[in-house]
Amino acid sequence: MPRMLDVSDEVRAEIGDEEADRLLVGEDAPRSYDCTSCRTPGDPENDRTSTVLFVGEETAVLAFAHATCIPSQVVKVSEEQLQGAVASITGDSPASPAAGDGPQNVPGGQAVLGITSGLVLIGGELHPALVVEPTAPIARPGSDGPGDDFLPLLIEQGFIPVMDTAQLPTALSGWSVLLAAGQLHAVLQPGPDGGRPVAWWQAHQALSVTDGWRNAVNKTQRVLIYAAPVGSIGQQPREDLLRDALDKAAAAGKLVAASMPLAGTPGA
Repeated sequence: MPRMLDVSDEVRAEIGDEEADRLLVGEDAPRSYDCTSCRTPGDPENDRTSTVLFVGEETAVLAFAHATCIPSQVVKVSEEQLQGAVASITGDSPASPAAGDGPQNVPGGQAVLGITSGLVLIGGELHPALVVEPTAPIARPGSDGPGDDFLPLLIEQGFIPVMDTAQLPTALSGWSVLLAAGQLHAVLQPGPDGGRPVAWWQAHQALSVTDGWRNAVNKTQRVLIYAAPVGSIGQQPREDLLRDALDKAAAAGKLVAASMPLAGTPGA
């Protein structure tokens, strides 16, 4: 009997008491699983296990994760993203794009956000990081001016200007990073009026991360998000060059950052 399986009240409300009870007594729970976050094996009879329900516009998919990776929760995603998550979980996903190539978002229909993953050394410890840079200037909603309001908009959301990349960014309450099937799917922000989190950025196709990045995030349970205006960072082929670009952007006053947990974990 999978005594160590956790079905949160939120998940229970979505799947119903009958299905939740079947999971708890072992009727519908897997004997083993690959954690939807770290992608390593789990056993609900021996490992504390979370039920994670991905909900799209028309369908929903129940997945399982180590409770030490993410707690039991409901994650709202687009239908396209949900199908990508299903493919990742079942192992049928197409080859994932390289960092910065495929995962994009079109906020407000104005610009495309590119994301690059990398490891940043701070205080002698490697931290998993994502660097966000749009492909064009981002105007404030409702504005038709030529200005770039990307950093001011993020600062209004709680991101902090970076003066020194040797300092850890502060935690941003309510924001989180969604890993599913060991791949990057979205950066989530608080929903309207404190509702269910929604995607601030989401991948068109799940973004593969290196084993080193995944090991680092499993250790820290937090991701550092750096953001800079278009043309500030660029696509850097090595992490030392990425760090140099971050340093230069910070020195020019063109870098903001925040620290955020994996989806659903409490903020610091």
